[in-house]
Amino acid sequence: MSGVARWPALGTQASLVVSDPDSLPAARRAVEAELAAIDLACSRFRADSELSRLNARAGGAVRAGPRLLEALTVALRAAALTDGIVDPTVGEALILAGYDRDFAAVGDGPARLVAARVAGWRAVSVDLARDVVRIPAGVSLDLGATAKALAADRAAAAASAAAGGAGVLVNLGGDIAIAGPTPAAGWPVRVADDHDAPPQAPGQVLTLRSGGLATSSTSVRRWGADAHHIIDPRTGLPARSPWRTVSVTAATCVDANTASTAAIALGDYAPAWLAARRLPARLADHEGRTQTVAGWPRQLAPA
Repeated sequence: MSGVARWPALGTQASLVVSDPDSLPAARRAVEAELAAIDLACSRFRADSELSRLNARAGGAVRAGPRLLEALTVALRAAALTDGIVDPTVGEALILAGYDRDFAAVGDGPARLVAARVAGWRAVSVDLARDVVRIPAGVSLDLGATAKALAADRAAAAASAAAGGAGVLVNLGGDIAIAGPTPAAGWPVRVADDHDAPPQAPGQVLTLRSGGLATSSTSVRRWGADAHHIIDPRTGLPARSPWRTVSVTAATCVDANTASTAAIALGDYAPAWLAARRLPARLADHEGRTQTVAGWPRQLAPA
C-alpha cells in the first residue's frame, strides 16, 4: 500500500508516491518546497526569478543564490557531457522561435522560425568562490533542459527525508526520480509518447529500482508545424529529429534528462551515442516505431 498525490506544478503535472501512506502529507510539503525554490531561482517566465535577473543583467557580474548556482553548474556539466548539444545559452533562440512566455500562453498557430546564434556554454562564467555569474551581453540562458530534472532529484531526496526515510517516487511531467528504499516489486512506471497520454494510449510498463528516468519529446510543448522547445545549438532552431520521443534511464534524473534531450537533437546518431554510454533508452519515431538500446526491455507489458 502506498500514498499518492498529484497536483499542477512548474507548468506540468507533479506526482508523488510514498511507500508509507501516513507520511504523504509531510513528503508533499517537502516536494512543494523544493519546486517553489527551483521555480523562484530558475524560471525564465517569472520577472522576480534569479534567472530573469541574471538574463536582464547580461554583460555584468551578478551574484547568485545557492539554488541557481547549483542549477547552472548542473546545466554546464550537461553541456560538457554532450559536447554542447544540451546548452543553456539557447534562451534567445527559444524566444525567437516563439517560446517567449509560459507555455500555457503560447499559441498553437503557424510559427515563423528565426535562427539565433547560440553563444555556447563556454561563454558562461560561474565563480563558486564568490557566488558570481557572468554571461555575455546579448545572451539569454534557459535552464529548461536540466532544472526540472534537478528539481525531481532534489524533491525525491527531500520527500524521503521528510517521510522518515520511506521510499518515494517523484514524477514531474516525465522527469522521474526515486529515493529511499525501493518496494520489493520495484516502482512500476508507464512510458508513453506524451506525459498526458490516456491509459489506453500505446506505451510500455517497466520497473524502476534506482536512479531516474526522463522522457523528452517533440510532440509536447509544441506550437506550429516545426516549432517545439528542444533547440539544436548547432542551428539555433528547434531540432529536426526522426524521434518523436526518447526515454532514458540513468543514475539520476538529471543524467537521464540530459541524455534524452541530447538524443532528440542528435537524430540518427542518437542510438549509437546512447549505446556507447550504456544508457538504456527507448526511441520512438514519428510513425510510432520504437527502437531500444543498451538493455532497455524490449517486451511490451500491458499498459
